[in-house]
Amino acid sequence: MSERELFRHTVATLAYRGGKAIRGAPESFASFDGAGKTPVTILAHIGDLLDWTLRMARGSAEWKNSQAQSWDAESRRFFERLTELDALLASNDALQAPLERLFQGPIADALTHVGQVAMMRRMAGSPMRGENYYVAHIEAGRVGADQTAAANEF
Repeated sequence: MSERELFRHTVATLAYRGGKAIRGAPESFASFDGAGKTPVTILAHIGDLLDWTLRMARGSAEWKNSQAQSWDAESRRFFERLTELDALLASNDALQAPLERLFQGPIADALTHVGQVAMMRRMAGSPMRGENYYVAHIEAGRVGADQTAAANEF
C-alpha cells in the first residue's frame, strides 16, 4: 500500500468514526453545554481542519476560523470536505504538503475531536454504542454519510 493509499484509508476511517459520532444525535445535542465547547462548535472546528488540510495540500497554509452553522449544515460540511479530500488524494495531482505533516497536524486533530464528540454524546445522555473498529468495513473512497453498518457493536 502506498503512502497515498494509506492516507485515503485514514480519511475513510475519519469518515466512519465521525459519521458514527454525529449520526443519530438528538437535536438538542448540538448545543449541549456540559463540557466547554458545544458539539456543533467542535464539529465546525473539524470542518475548519479539513478545509485547512485541503488548502495545505494545494499549497496554502492559511488558517480560517468559521462560524458554526446548524448541526445538519456542519455534518454535511464534514462529509463534503472528506469527499473533496479523498478525490484529491485519488487523483494524480501533486500534493503541495507532505502527507505525514497533514496526518500529524489536522487529520490527527480531527480524529481527537471526533473522540470528544463521542464522549460528549454519553455526557449528554445519548451514548453511541461501542464497536470493534478492527473489523469495521472501512475502505478508501467511502467518505460520505453512507457508511456501512457496524460489524461488531457492543
